[in-house]
This record gives sequence, structure tokens and C-alpha cells, in this order.
Amino acid sequence: MTVLTRDVIKAAINQGTIKVIPALEESQYGPASIDLTLSNVFRKYTPQEKPVELTENYQNITEPVTLQEGEYIDLQPGEIILGITQEEIQLDPTICGLLEGRSRFARLGLLVHFTASIMAPGIKNKQVLEICNLSKNVIRLRPGVRICQFMFLRCEGSAMYEGRFQGQQLGK
Repeated sequence: MTVLTRDVIKAAINQGTIKVIPALEESQYGPASIDLTLSNVFRKYTPQEKPVELTENYQNITEPVTLQEGEYIDLQPGEIILGITQEEIQLDPTICGLLEGRSRFARLGLLVHFTASIMAPGIKNKQVLEICNLSKNVIRLRPGVRICQFMFLRCEGSAMYEGRFQGQQLGK
């Protein structure tokens, strides 16, 4: 696998092998990744009386939260919330990706995305983020902030993601 650089990412977008909806601003391109922004849609975990089985559907233990313009979420120390990117990524069968947090937020104690960082060839999704406040401070989350980075990799061969999260939407 080969990591795509800024110029190659832009060329792939122009050719249609990578689609990002809505289109990116120039400032969202990094040397070998793009920045994705936080949406206004979240799922907040609700306390459960019994232990949660690993087979449980996350929708059964969370409730949707949609912020209006100007609103924010204060993430308490130790709290986890699900967020989602504003951008939808669509990948050709020869491209896959890696989703990572940004070091500037990690230095504040915010873990933006833990586990499942590999995005399969052929995805057509907004990216769900498992956001956790590891600090001892309340951290304020505002929609529109550039919350994570997406790196693109060229695959040897081609494949298509056909899993249950294809086309995922967090609020539903």
C-alpha cells in the first residue's frame, strides 16, 4: 500500500476515484491527508442498570442529540460520545483509508477516534467518531471544528466494503 500525498489526493478527487461531499476547502488538505470536520449530530450514552453485553446495538444504549447553530457539547472528564463527520467519503475499490485524530486535540486529553481506524475500499460513509475525554477538564465540542484526519492508501488489487455500516448515519 502507498500513502497518497496532497497532489495525488486532489488528482484522485478530480478523477472521481475519491469523492468527498461536500467539497473540501483548500485549507483542509494536508501533506498526506485531509482534515474532516465535526457534524452537529451526536449520540450520547445513557447509563444502564445492567452490564452491557458486547453484542448490544449501540443505538439501544445511546440517544441522538442534534445541536442547533451556536450550540456545543461539554464533554465531561471520562465521558465518551459518538460524533460523525460533516463530510461523506466515497472510495473507489482500489483506495482505502485510515482515520486518525489530531495531535493538537490529543494534547488536550481528547481521544477523537479509537479502534476501527481502517476504512475499507468502496466505502460510502460519513465517519463515526468515538470521542473520549481522557483529561481532568471539561472539553467543549463545537460543530465545524476540524476534528480528525483521513489518509488515503492505494490498494494492491481491488475490493468493496459491503458491511452493515455502509451509508451509516448517526442520528437515526
